[in-house]
Amino acid sequence: MCLILFAWQCHPQYKLVVAANRDEFYARPSAPAHFWQDTPQILAGRDLEQGGTWLGVTRSKRFAAITNVRDPSAKQGTLSRGYLVRDFLASKQSPTNFIAQLQNHLTDYSPFNLLLSDGHTLHYCNSSGEMLSLQPGVYGLSNAALDTPWPKVESGKQALSDNLSDVQHESLFCLLSDRTQASEEQLPTTGIPQWLEQKLSASFIHFDSYGTRCSTLMLQAHNDNMDFLERQFSDDGSPIATRQFQL
Repeated sequence: MCLILFAWQCHPQYKLVVAANRDEFYARPSAPAHFWQDTPQILAGRDLEQGGTWLGVTRSKRFAAITNVRDPSAKQGTLSRGYLVRDFLASKQSPTNFIAQLQNHLTDYSPFNLLLSDGHTLHYCNSSGEMLSLQPGVYGLSNAALDTPWPKVESGKQALSDNLSDVQHESLFCLLSDRTQASEEQLPTTGIPQWLEQKLSASFIHFDSYGTRCSTLMLQAHNDNMDFLERQFSDDGSPIATRQFQL
């Protein structure tokens, strides 16, 4: 994922509301959200190149999602970051135990941000070793640390907050579809060319061989019932199909 907007424990109906975009090269093969044949409790899309995933849930109401950290100078790991989401969802470990175990293996992965929930608590960690048990609130995560005030994170958090008074699936998909690019003076400096920084500054990305491949919504009610929706996009940026699951 390259943009994850989420509200934790601040809605009368929903414990957790997640709206996220996955940005990836169009040529990288992936499967849409489904219950995995080899791990039937997992509901997620799947990276067919490495076998991991970017965001998913389980029948037991676990949730995990990951973004990469944009740092061209960073040392690259040998393992796919998507394994972290897969491995947590497939396990019965608490988020704190999973993160504690991960501390000894951070360098195995390229820089990342990771969200983990067992249905009762929500935790954030990253490849720099930062760990947080998240308190109620509205958060945004892109390709820097949690709540780094990039334009699309700030505008996305505000849009999500505005939609919490009347949570509607299409309204959430709409906020994820914003193609507005930041102005040059608003752009962060992450070590990539400014023209590319600007193209990547939109919530919904589409250019050349890279862009938003899918948008995902996950709404977990206080009684733990979940709605999971995934909208896929073609390489011309148009929607292909929307899948909806209830757990």
